[in-house]
Amino acid sequence: QLQLVESGGGLVQAGGSLTLTCSASGRTFSNFVMGWFRQAPGKEREFVAGIDLSGRNTRYGDSVKGRFTISRDNARNTVLLRLSSLKPEDAALYYCGARFFQKASAPLSDPGSYDYWGQGTQVTVSS
Repeated sequence: QLQLVESGGGLVQAGGSLTLTCSASGRTFSNFVMGWFRQAPGKEREFVAGIDLSGRNTRYGDSVKGRFTISRDNARNTVLLRLSSLKPEDAALYYCGARFFQKASAPLSDPGSYDYWGQGTQVTVSS
């Protein structure tokens, strides 16, 4: 089992920034492709960003491109999501997900391809 714990959420004004952290334990972190998703009340889980094993390749959802940045530190078993230029519509529960590297053919944006999830951290954006 891989345990994932998200932190760093909170209340921020529109236009502000926030950094979310996902800390992993229990299995070899560098064997997992990582992703961030978010879910607002009444909406489906939305892909935010994904990162490969090395951290060199990343992908973003259209609504966050140019504003959010994903990175990982395999030595510290963490993946970060830097949120900038926040908008009220970015408010959601943000989840960290992990999937085995063997699932290379599945789109990063497919939440069904992920094997482990954290409990989420809430981001609230005031206008």
